[in-house]
Amino acid sequence: MNTKFIMAVSAIILIAAGILCIFLPQELSAFLGVADDPIVPMMLKIIGAMYFAFGMLNWTAKENIIGGIYGRPIAIANLTHFTIGALSLLKGITIQPHPLGIVILAAAYTIFAILFGIIFFRTPIATQ
Repeated sequence: MNTKFIMAVSAIILIAAGILCIFLPQELSAFLGVADDPIVPMMLKIIGAMYFAFGMLNWTAKENIIGGIYGRPIAIANLTHFTIGALSLLKGITIQPHPLGIVILAAAYTIFAILFGIIFFRTPIATQ
């Protein structure tokens, strides 16, 4: 499995989400329907910092062998993040209807959770 591609795509998505949360917290809180709560923009900036940092971690690790015993902390961190995110989003969209963007986000999280599960549990193959 080409972990370089998966790591790069996940990094780009996480960095983009981080930038959106850091620089557009009021717009995102209005989109989410919680614009009148003053703590939401601050929390979105903190979440954005986490997304950005996680994306940078994935970007800098994309050249390394990921999976098995190699890059295990990075593989398990991604697996945990995307699995918990996917389960939360999937549960949320089954309770009540959500905008198409949330459904797409749930699908992306589910795909990355599956891919990082495969990466974590398989023996990596070094490719040239």
